[in-house]
Amino acid sequence: MQATIRAIGKNGLPMPSYDQIAGEADMSRQLIRHYFPDPEELMLSVCDALAASYRELLMQGILTAGATERLPMFLDFYFDFLAGKGLGKPADDQVYDAVFSLAASSEKIRENLHEQYLVLQYTIAHEVQISTGLPQKACREIGFLFVSLMYGHWKMVASLGFPASYHRTTREALDRLIDSYRERYVDPDDEESPEDGADDG
Repeated sequence: MQATIRAIGKNGLPMPSYDQIAGEADMSRQLIRHYFPDPEELMLSVCDALAASYRELLMQGILTAGATERLPMFLDFYFDFLAGKGLGKPADDQVYDAVFSLAASSEKIRENLHEQYLVLQYTIAHEVQISTGLPQKACREIGFLFVSLMYGHWKMVASLGFPASYHRTTREALDRLIDSYRERYVDPDDEESPEDGADDG
């Protein structure tokens, strides 16, 4: 999996050949084809390997963070503010760009990525609820907005070369977003969402 990730990182799309992957893995092309005769299944395993690397790093962060520090730790991690603590965000944006491109023509890859980002949305929503006491619907909205901002941010910075100073810009924007929800929901038990009263004038 790591050899395939490296090959995509170096060569982008189209999907790297078995020969390129074999060269990165220092193993035979035939052995790779033995385990992954279907290129789509190989890319699904790449998706799983990418997700696993994030889970491992986040678990390390959780083990060192206090209960009240988990949400800032999650947010800092995804904008690469924990690299100095050995918890740097993986430099895998080109690989994610590639698998997103493949998702356009592969329902299996599309479903895999959908599930990955859904889990991330609900993980952030859970951490927001623990940290703020906001209602679940508001937390799910924040989780979705986080995923959207985070993914778009890295496309702009890592893929298109916008300055890394925008890490701070987007990270602080998330704090302001969460604060705006806290101001909106003065009573944490109030289940009304921002969209519920949208037609009230």
